[in-house]
Parts: sequence; structure tokens; C-alpha cells
Amino acid sequence: MGLYLIARIDKEIVALPATEIGSVVEVDQIAAVPRVPAHVAGLFALRSRVLTVIDTRASLELGAIDRDSDMTAVIVEHEGHSYALLVDEVEDVIEASQPEPCPALLPASWRRAAKGTIRHGEEAILLIDPAIVVAGPEPLAA
Repeated sequence: MGLYLIARIDKEIVALPATEIGSVVEVDQIAAVPRVPAHVAGLFALRSRVLTVIDTRASLELGAIDRDSDMTAVIVEHEGHSYALLVDEVEDVIEASQPEPCPALLPASWRRAAKGTIRHGEEAILLIDPAIVVAGPEPLAA
């Protein structure tokens, strides 16, 4: 059994391993940074730290999160750096059994970020890898 943070990205309910989550915060202002990839929304100050803000929708090639309203971010650490992953909503923290393999018919953007699925009651929830979201979309082949 493990703990998972349940969030919504676009219309999809997803799980992130709770062991990889530092906190969940409200983001009010994001400072723009020139010449960064489209999935990098900018920088955000949190408790005397500066975090890189990742637009999860843009990272998964699903458009962009609405930045005109309140924004929720899941704080993760990756390779020694702190990131704020913007999500549409955080719903819950649940306990679930070990991940199962992903269904074969996932869209390419989700398939790239998927680590498997977890079961919560009768519902299968997609487990995503925060490191893949931080990395952003795969570059186009030349």
C-alpha cells in the first residue's frame, strides 16, 4: 500500500506518489522568464525559496492552465531543484495498492508521463511521473 495525492489536470484525474510531494500551495504571482520552454510558466517565491513553475497542461501538450484565476501547485523536488507543478485542482490523498500496468489506449502525451494506474474502489486512476512533467514535451524530431 502507498499514499497518493489525487489531482485533476485538464479533465483527467491523476495520482502522484505522496513520497514525491513536498506540499500543496496556492500560487498568486508568477514572474515571467524570457526564453524558456512553453511548459515553464515562470518563477514563484515560496518561503524564501524560488521555484520553477511548470504548467502541467502545457507539459503534457493539453493547452495551458488558466492563469487568470487562483492557481494550485504541487511542490516537488527533482535533481536537487524545487518545482511547482500547476494543476487544475487537488482533490484528496488516498491509500492504494501498488501500481498496475497502464492501459494500452492512452493518448501519447499521457502515455509518456504514465507510471501505471492505481485502484481506488472501482476506479482506475492514472499514476504520473512528476519528473516527466518537469521535463516537458518531447522535442520534435528533426
